[in-house]
Amino acid sequence: MTIWHPSCRLRRGSRLRPAIAAVALSVSSAATLAADLTVSAAASLTNAFREIGSAFEGANTDTHVQLNFAASGMLLQQIAKGAPVDVFASADQETMNQAEQQRLVRTGTRVNFVSNSLVVIVAQDAVAVPASLSDLGAAGIKHVAIGLPASVPVGRYTKAALERARLWPAIEAKMIGAQSVRQVLDYVARGEVDAGFVYSTDAAIMPGKVKVAFVVPTATPVLYPIAPVASSANGAAAQKFIAYVLSPSGQTVLAKFGFGKPSDSVNRP
Repeated sequence: MTIWHPSCRLRRGSRLRPAIAAVALSVSSAATLAADLTVSAAASLTNAFREIGSAFEGANTDTHVQLNFAASGMLLQQIAKGAPVDVFASADQETMNQAEQQRLVRTGTRVNFVSNSLVVIVAQDAVAVPASLSDLGAAGIKHVAIGLPASVPVGRYTKAALERARLWPAIEAKMIGAQSVRQVLDYVARGEVDAGFVYSTDAAIMPGKVKVAFVVPTATPVLYPIAPVASSANGAAAQKFIAYVLSPSGQTVLAKFGFGKPSDSVNRP
């Protein structure tokens, strides 16, 4: 192996100089790529993961965290199409199950790291506030924002809850579909709909614009799994980031934004 050192003098015009420059550029580029860690996370994790990402970079100065937020189903599609992602954090089990079935995440590495709850929200100045799922069927409630069940976990939880209450057909007729839970939040905050289904953590970030009408019982716990992506070239950094999310420091940040520990989640029929 040949090692180049700055003290080595080369004659002007030497053919080695361009070669050395090319090698140096290649090594530099590789190091830059190795230092970037891309984390794709459910939209409801936006605020918490931004803070966790900054804290992780502070503790790991050789790593730059790139965050990508969207509905879990959309993130899964991106990974399936070859997007360069290192860590995937989903807002539900079904999406992570699909990731495992497609071998998009490393087998046996997924772990639940937080829990959440489903709530119905209305605008802060709303006069008619529903107290139960059946109240959403009232004539005064004309539009209800719901994440698209096919790609948005909060939408799947919502549909399951309404089907369990035998209200899905009636509420579906009033449904305004949303691409993510944050879009539902925006619709309600702007007064474009009469009510919307979001996670309790989303409602908490707009205390002056929306308010929780009631908590929605779910047939299955709202648990968030996280796993390293199988195609990641930064496996060690991905595992280190996941370990940080699970650490007391990471869990403190998540709790600050209203997330509960996985053990706090219960199956509420």
